Amino acid sequence: METPAPIEVRDLKLAYGSRVVMENLNFRINAGEIFIIMGGSGCGKSTLLRHLIGLQTPAAGTIRLFGNDLNASTPKEREALLRRFGVMYQGGALWSSMTLLENVMLPLEEYTDLHTRERIELARYKLALVGLSGFENYYPSEISGGMAKRASIARAIALDPEILFFDEPGAGLDPLSSKLLDDLTLNIRDSLGTTVVIVTHELDSIFAIGDRAIFLDAAQKTLGAIGNPRELRAHPPSPAIREFLTRAGTL
Repeated sequence: METPAPIEVRDLKLAYGSRVVMENLNFRINAGEIFIIMGGSGCGKSTLLRHLIGLQTPAAGTIRLFGNDLNASTPKEREALLRRFGVMYQGGALWSSMTLLENVMLPLEEYTDLHTRERIELARYKLALVGLSGFENYYPSEISGGMAKRASIARAIALDPEILFFDEPGAGLDPLSSKLLDDLTLNIRDSLGTTVVIVTHELDSIFAIGDRAIFLDAAQKTLGAIGNPRELRAHPPSPAIREFLTRAGTL
């Protein structure tokens, strides 16, 4: 029997009341791949992400996580599904009143029965994985934007999730910090076998780490293309995709 894909989207419609954002979305995300959700500003990338992580309910269609319909699950089933992924939000969303260690420990305190010493050791390990060893007692206001993004990733992987969602991870970062974040993403995928879903319009990151990508066409309000981003750039199926991937147009 075929193992269900980590994520499968069928006939998905995203809407705010009568305003349709996207419709007829059909795609699957395979285990262990870095999957990019790309498109111009305002096309619905972050809206799609919020649906995939259960923060919004589709106007129509289904989202299946590991073969289970996210929005048709019981509260207990839904909680179990949500615990199988981690999220890095665009702004990092770290608690400003907590140290980096305390931020990473928070999901461990909420969802595990580990003793305090075990939680501290595990949180230190996660911070070390993202290159923040020695910064455990720093507060978010005391570190750079790139470091805050990495700390947010450490918190996202605290419970060893099978899927990671990143919302515009390179936003606001200089090219070097963005490159380091790309390298970290590859390392996490390769070392932990995590499936990574990234919302971004940063071309350098898309081409450097994306295994497959979908392009959300704002004009058509649907899926414009799906495939390897480098192949889509070489053989664009539409003018909109060619403009986006070569920056021949405007975002």
